Amino acid sequence: MQTPTGTGLKLLLWILSHLSICEAASSSSQKCDEALVTPLPHNAFTSSSVFTSGYAPGYAKLNKRGGAGGWSPLDSDHYQWLQVDLGSRKQVTAIATQGRYSSSDWTTRYRLLYSDTGRNWKPYHQDGNIWAFAGNSNTESVVRHDLQNPTVARYLRIIPLDWSEEGRIGLRFEIYGCPYWADVINFDGQGVISYRFKMKKMKILKDVIALKFKASESEGVILHGEGQQGDYITLELRRGRLQLQINLGSNQYGSILGHTSVTSGSLLDDHHWHSVVIERYRRNVNFTLDQHTQHFRTNGEFDHLDLDYELTFGGMPYSGKPVSGGRRNFKGCMESINYNGENITDLARRKKLDTSSFRNLTFSCVDTHTFPVFFNGTSFLQLPGRRDHNMVSVGFQFRSWNPSGLLLFSSLADGMLELALNEGKVTAHINVTQQKNMRVDIASGSGLNDGEWHDVRFLAKENFALLTIDGDEASAVRTNSPVQITTGSTYHFGGYFLRTRASPLQRSFQGCMQLIQVDDQLADLTAVEQGKMGAFENVSLDMCAIIDRCMPNHCEHGGRCSQTWDGFTCTCDGTGYTGATCHTSVYEQSCEAYKHLGRSSDAYWIDPDGSGPLGPFKVICNMTEDKVWTTVVNNLPAQTAVTGSSRERRTVLQLNYSASMEQVTAITNSAEHCEQHVAYACRMSRILNTPDGTPYTWWVGRGNEKHFYWGGSAPGIQKCACGIERNCTDSRYYCNCDADQKQWRDDSGLLVYKDHLPVSQVAVGDTNRPGSEAKLTVGPLRCHGDRSYWNAASFNTPSSYLHFSTFQGETSADISFYFKTSAPYGVFLENLGNTDFIRLELKSPMVVSFSFDVGNGPVELNVQSPAPLNDDQWHRVSAERNTKEAILQLDQKYKEVRPAPTQGHTRLELYSQLYVGAAGGQRGFLGCIRSLKMNGVTLDLEERAKVTPGVKPGCSGHCTSFGMYCRNGGKCMEKYNGYSCDCTTTAYDGPFCSKDVGGFFEAGTLVKYNLVPEVMAAASSLDEKSVILNLPVETNLTREDLTFSFSTSTSPSLLVYVSSKTQDYMAVVLHHNGTLQLRYNLGGLREPFTIDIDQRNLANGQPHTVNISRVERDIEVQLDHYPPVTYTLPEASDTQFTLVKSLFLGKVFETGYIDPVLIEKYNTPGFVGCLSRVQFNSIAPLKAALRSRGSGPVSHQGKLVESNCGASPLTIPPMSAATDPWHLDAGADFPFNEERVIPDGVNRNSAIIGGIIAVVIFTILCTLVFLIRYMFRHKGTYHTNEAKGGESSESADAAIIGTEPNFTETIDESKKEWFI
Repeated sequence: MQTPTGTGLKLLLWILSHLSICEAASSSSQKCDEALVTPLPHNAFTSSSVFTSGYAPGYAKLNKRGGAGGWSPLDSDHYQWLQVDLGSRKQVTAIATQGRYSSSDWTTRYRLLYSDTGRNWKPYHQDGNIWAFAGNSNTESVVRHDLQNPTVARYLRIIPLDWSEEGRIGLRFEIYGCPYWADVINFDGQGVISYRFKMKKMKILKDVIALKFKASESEGVILHGEGQQGDYITLELRRGRLQLQINLGSNQYGSILGHTSVTSGSLLDDHHWHSVVIERYRRNVNFTLDQHTQHFRTNGEFDHLDLDYELTFGGMPYSGKPVSGGRRNFKGCMESINYNGENITDLARRKKLDTSSFRNLTFSCVDTHTFPVFFNGTSFLQLPGRRDHNMVSVGFQFRSWNPSGLLLFSSLADGMLELALNEGKVTAHINVTQQKNMRVDIASGSGLNDGEWHDVRFLAKENFALLTIDGDEASAVRTNSPVQITTGSTYHFGGYFLRTRASPLQRSFQGCMQLIQVDDQLADLTAVEQGKMGAFENVSLDMCAIIDRCMPNHCEHGGRCSQTWDGFTCTCDGTGYTGATCHTSVYEQSCEAYKHLGRSSDAYWIDPDGSGPLGPFKVICNMTEDKVWTTVVNNLPAQTAVTGSSRERRTVLQLNYSASMEQVTAITNSAEHCEQHVAYACRMSRILNTPDGTPYTWWVGRGNEKHFYWGGSAPGIQKCACGIERNCTDSRYYCNCDADQKQWRDDSGLLVYKDHLPVSQVAVGDTNRPGSEAKLTVGPLRCHGDRSYWNAASFNTPSSYLHFSTFQGETSADISFYFKTSAPYGVFLENLGNTDFIRLELKSPMVVSFSFDVGNGPVELNVQSPAPLNDDQWHRVSAERNTKEAILQLDQKYKEVRPAPTQGHTRLELYSQLYVGAAGGQRGFLGCIRSLKMNGVTLDLEERAKVTPGVKPGCSGHCTSFGMYCRNGGKCMEKYNGYSCDCTTTAYDGPFCSKDVGGFFEAGTLVKYNLVPEVMAAASSLDEKSVILNLPVETNLTREDLTFSFSTSTSPSLLVYVSSKTQDYMAVVLHHNGTLQLRYNLGGLREPFTIDIDQRNLANGQPHTVNISRVERDIEVQLDHYPPVTYTLPEASDTQFTLVKSLFLGKVFETGYIDPVLIEKYNTPGFVGCLSRVQFNSIAPLKAALRSRGSGPVSHQGKLVESNCGASPLTIPPMSAATDPWHLDAGADFPFNEERVIPDGVNRNSAIIGGIIAVVIFTILCTLVFLIRYMFRHKGTYHTNEAKGGESSESADAAIIGTEPNFTETIDESKKEWFI
């Protein structure tokens, strides 16, 4: 037990420790914002020139009025600069400028250069460009810019680009930042620092490595560590790019390969500092170079990095393995090296590390200066050479992205010399005009426009010319043609713009040069800069302003980036994406989307997340049903045999799908329903070991979780389908296979819990005993529905909106959605930043607008539709913005494209919430939005709408809300300002597919529907396609569903007969006494199996409904409103209705075998009366006959008149006016247009008068009906269907049916006696 004193002491220590932590945190978080220029002396400032002494650069301090009130150069042109020496390296975070005090002189635009040494300047970069800062518009106001990328430098140089039109260049400025200090080590390419581990072998789970480097060569190992087991980590420069190679382990069989290589950056041999951070936890790695981070996972399956003895910095250890051979050591400087909390540079300074390999270890950076020259396409550098000499000898290094450009031009005494870059090759061309055929044309190298430094040496004498690239003497190109050369006096590098008799084919060059030699002498470019020799124009001296526009790569989804000096292009071939940056998928998001483009069943590429990280993949789309099924197949053969497995050593079957697990998960997440059929056929092989044992077999699904239920069961229920249905072979077990019987058994069913699907592994564990066998089948994953495609919300008031988290689309953003509205305008969505924003809106009934601002000023794209968009029909909008362009597209037809500016901001920085529907109540959207996707992510509008006032989930008035009112299998179809029900595949008609379709049969009338495929194939009419049953070539049925209504007063008769090519048949007949009988002959029995459905006389002139359903042996029959009755075929009977052929109504007229009893007792004269709503499986034969135009699988004999006389009474009450979306006033058109509303009080008198007239007419009609009834009551030609209290009806149900006034329909007078 602790004493109070001890507890108090610990509490005090805890408080003190946290106070010290808070103090340290507060001090470290102090803003780096000190004024660095104000304290400096005058001699810290230099400039290109000074107007007079009062305009000296030392007076250029912010808000100071000394001298002439600021700096102004002698000439106001683009060669002027103002430079400051901060005294030591400082962290620079901001810059502010002013014009010269009380003058008309200021700078409106400028660039900022920085350097550690006052040489080899680097321009400040932002948003992938050499940044130009906006300056001043008057003399006193201060314009400050916080640097997006703070930098470390000692020297800063300001280059004015534009200035006051009223005066000249004038400038005062301030630099903000804070002191910077770091341990620096100079690496000479020989020495290596060795950090020895405290233990000989290190098993490292987590690494954090941070350092900064400045490289003078493009190749060199920065750090390396390795272990005897094959693990290693290497960070090195290769061709100016930084490459991280890491291997956490591979096995000797090669099945696990752990090698992982990631490359970042380019042009890193630029003599400037670059920062690197490597963070690893297990296999997850963050690799950051200059604030650009790549996230990746290492290959293989191991988590630890096993290293032996040491980690070396600056090169490979001298005792390195053969794997490390051939690598060069790093040459340059490093600072702030930290490895897992150890300060390596500090340890080296204190001689705690092995540095014996260094000849002379120095802790300051020794810069090797090369004085680069930058040519911008309008530049040239003129250098003198020896005149009238018979030899040309020039050399230089260059780097460029452009495939072509002029490198060197010189006018000879009698000709010309040209060195140029042509399609990535260096070509040399000499033309001597005084001699015939004196031409030299040679070329060397390839792909030299790769941004790297390349060395060029050219030598020409009397008898040969030699061109050497990158010092490769073996591949040098030489010509032995005799050449008589007399040199001129000047050499133009990078451009030649004089109009002379001898001119080069190319005029300019964009790129950098250094180490220029003329006549074997290195050119003194410092003297050129000082004006002591040569000449230049528009050249930036002592600076190479090259930018790699493909790093980071803005080409997404594997697009290939290529660049010139000014821009980049993306090649998207073979990626499945399109656009300037390969951002937009060329495929639809789902099978559902393909269906609504009018596509048919086939294999399609889909991309569920659009522009997201998931790539497109191929699925099978089945669109033959109402539901669109998406199928993803796996590689497991059906009935895969499994033997030799036990509980201790299970056989694990791995399933691979035609898509990755992430892609399959995208399907299941958006689907409404998914299923996967699994079957386990067994003989003495237990599966789940029910009821209480440990399962022998399990399966693994999504998330790598084991599951112990089987098809037909549910999560958490350790049963098979038979255990759920309680029909297992042995009732003591919950699976057929668990009975462990010697006969073959089967457990199969559907797995339907989609969060567990798909099945990725099945482990089988009971097939090692003698006689044990098992066969496993795992079917494809099948899903239907796409919730993201139909995810919708209705905005009912102008101020209603949905809000979501801030949209993240800095450099690349795409938005797509569907909308429909009757309003003339409205904001679809909006997201704001400080000044940046993005907005999509309906600006007018025919214009959609996409506007945004990334810092360069507002940009607006408008697309105009030829027809109004507020027509309450769905319209599709897609918008995209990237670093190359902005695009707005409407209905995939009308498009506007706007290129992005070549210079300027590229990042969209947003901070507010994303508002959908409106923002701040302005121009709110009224209508529906659905399938809203932003950068591939579908926003859940429906879920958010459930808790948002003024917004409703779904889209009211259409199928999303009212599809349930399409009865009897009718399909809901979107229509203008409403919806309709498609009844073509049903036995019904009417607006809700609730109107029975029936016909009156005379004696001898029959309807024949051919079920044989070759007969159906003859029906090519589009009007008949809805009534054709798509059956396999040889159709055998184990299930029939037959529904119909009838009314008749005669018997016996045949109602329905289904024939076959064998002796199998199905028939429904009426006996002489009017009772109904069902007859099945499926083989196996001597006599047909008969069911007397009811003992009552049904030939009573009343309509009756019959529902018959058979599955295998089970037959269920329902008559009228009575409960269904179940019957079972005898065991001796077959269960397969073999080779069905035709369906007959009313009478049979068939070739082949027909039961003689049917012919003798029921077929003559045939059914006389009414049949209605006849449906057999998925066909409606009577409706097909009544709608037939003489073609198709249906035909009839005799006179067939359409009537609903056999219809049963309406058992479902009609919708109330409050819920009926089509509840119409008298005379309203159909479908009802919600916008045509008559205001209250209009034409009220007319309505009253019309009502009185209607009552009078109704009274007269009723009187006439009763008179006619009385006159024909005893003539036998008309019978009432009204029940007098039930006395005249033969049964209670007949009385009920008879009291329904809406079941009859008037037809030809001569037919009345049969159905009244």
